[in-house]
Amino acid sequence: MNELTINIPALLFPTISLLLLAYTNRYIAVSNRIRLLHTQYKSDQSNGLLIQIRILKNRILLIRNMQLAGIGSMFVAALTMFLIYYKIQEWAHAVFGFSLVLMLASLSLCAVEIYLSNKALMVQLKDIEHLVN
Repeated sequence: MNELTINIPALLFPTISLLLLAYTNRYIAVSNRIRLLHTQYKSDQSNGLLIQIRILKNRILLIRNMQLAGIGSMFVAALTMFLIYYKIQEWAHAVFGFSLVLMLASLSLCAVEIYLSNKALMVQLKDIEHLVN
């Protein structure tokens, strides 16, 4: 097995930090949209709004899980660095692999959240499609 140096898991830190920032921005945008739709729903209880609200609920849960997986990845990468520092290479390899799995899980959830985001936009567009024709 190749030697795992402390620099390799350290490379994940800037990536994970940027991902968490992007996820937080998505969370803020979704939470603002939920507040807006909540206000709209009080005056107009249309089916389109209900569909969008359901999608936003799913997106909020996905963003939470994306963030948790990203935080877990960073935590496990730091644990890997600890293991490397104390020269426990066998465990360091396995733990670092788990860090990468958490990163992949976070990115996969992000892909699903983007899909739902587009689905919500299509619901909005369908509502005004008659105006274009």
